[in-house]
Amino acid sequence: MYNKYFGLNDTPFSIAPDPRFLYMSEQHREALAHLMYGLNSEGGFVLLTGEVGTGKTTVCHCLLDQIPVISTIAFIFNPKLTVEELLATICDEFEIKYPEDTSSIKIFVDLINDYLLKSHAEGRKAVLIIDEAQNLTADVLEQLRLLTNLETNQCKLLQIVLLGQPELKTKLEQPELRQLSQRIIARYHLDSLSKKDVGAYVTHRLSVAGLQKQLFPDSTITKLYQLSGGIPRIINVLCDRALLGTFTQGKSRVSRSTLSKAAREVFGRSYDNSGYWKAAAWALFLTVSIVAGVILSTTFYNIEPIKVIKHALVNEAIIEATVLPAPARHPLDKLRWPEAQPIEESLNLAYKSLFNQWGILYNPDNNVPVCQQAETNNLRCLEDLGSMNILRNLNRPVVLKLIDENGLKYYATLTSLNNNSAFLQVGTVALEVDIPDIESQWSGNYMLLWKTPPGYVGDMVPGWKNTLVPWLEKKLAVLQKRKIEAPRNTVFNTNLIGHVKKFQLSNGLVPDGIVGTNTLILLNTATDKSLPVLNKDRGDT
Repeated sequence: MYNKYFGLNDTPFSIAPDPRFLYMSEQHREALAHLMYGLNSEGGFVLLTGEVGTGKTTVCHCLLDQIPVISTIAFIFNPKLTVEELLATICDEFEIKYPEDTSSIKIFVDLINDYLLKSHAEGRKAVLIIDEAQNLTADVLEQLRLLTNLETNQCKLLQIVLLGQPELKTKLEQPELRQLSQRIIARYHLDSLSKKDVGAYVTHRLSVAGLQKQLFPDSTITKLYQLSGGIPRIINVLCDRALLGTFTQGKSRVSRSTLSKAAREVFGRSYDNSGYWKAAAWALFLTVSIVAGVILSTTFYNIEPIKVIKHALVNEAIIEATVLPAPARHPLDKLRWPEAQPIEESLNLAYKSLFNQWGILYNPDNNVPVCQQAETNNLRCLEDLGSMNILRNLNRPVVLKLIDENGLKYYATLTSLNNNSAFLQVGTVALEVDIPDIESQWSGNYMLLWKTPPGYVGDMVPGWKNTLVPWLEKKLAVLQKRKIEAPRNTVFNTNLIGHVKKFQLSNGLVPDGIVGTNTLILLNTATDKSLPVLNKDRGDT
């Protein structure tokens, strides 16, 4: 009703999770990285918790974007089941045939085990995802743990992802479930949005809907945060009603009073200005969540389809959040693929730009893979999933996979990163854009190049013996301003491990004492000023 009045191309605050509005915040990317670590490990349980509407299923859907297509994925959306019903449902989801009249736990378990062994022999990974897992009883959770007992010498044959509300964490802390809790190899808890995140959330949705001007002043955003508690679903409902009220008043911006009136209409007569949402939000969520589900097709991401048994993933309300930057000193560019250039060239052009940052030539026509071309120049590829904070820490030019609001996938090279803006090479065009503009299109995938030290053969672990050890000892001594004699030690010993951990801790890495790719990248940055970086000031620290 109000779209034409405000110059909107679409309804910005619909409760239906339209993929065009998908925005992964920093928090959601960190959650995704934790879950990816879990699924790339040997098996067991992966846990994601959060209040209703914080985006658990959104993160899970993005997780599916990263799972190999050879995986077989099964979903359980109604986990209020007995042990027998759970096992039968697992068989149904994996399309395992069983006698119709059976209720034998042993028969179900044997059939599931046979299926998992066959899948493993065929090179397929079996993943079971259970939503609303806080509704699982203790005996059902214990049965799930028993299913993960089946394993080879290298890995477990079934990986289980549990999605649930905060009470799931409490349930797993019970003594009778300690064995299951010990098998959780990755866990993350999603919180509600901060006040700054709420502002970015609103701005992004309006931008995707075609509006560039500000409809919600800062004071109104503050009120919105107070009323919603940072819960995206309530934000959507309140903003939609507030825009309708502003339209009927003939005004151009949403006032605090209009927002408060919208809250009274949404929450009912018992609403009060001090924050009614604390008492009423959850009742609203239960109603909204029933109608908010919608299938997000993998075609939005332009990826090969993952084999999913029977059910497509039903997504929660889309989450958009990032920190609002300070006002730019000059108008920034809009992040988009140049219309005059064929989109098919985006990846090769991005690789070419990345290689140019290192002063080397990338040749897409010689049929030599990009990482193999890098190795001929003593460089290695690092392909991973992360957040903007991770890119800041690594401080290297990177190729980003982007998806615009129309679902168009393309690649660009991030060449410089400041506090509020960044420089991207998009095709043959150089752009300076807002960081939230990048984050709104970035899938989290990145690829960078890094320089290997002389004699490099792989990660350095405690007890490792190699001629690279003296190089490492000397580099760390210079950085840590320690006097040492000419390094002669060729064993990665306890003393050197301590210095490595100190370096890792001071550079935001996990202090595990293992000299892996990230440690070497940051060590190179600190000791070689000729390397290309995203931010020279950061490289000097």
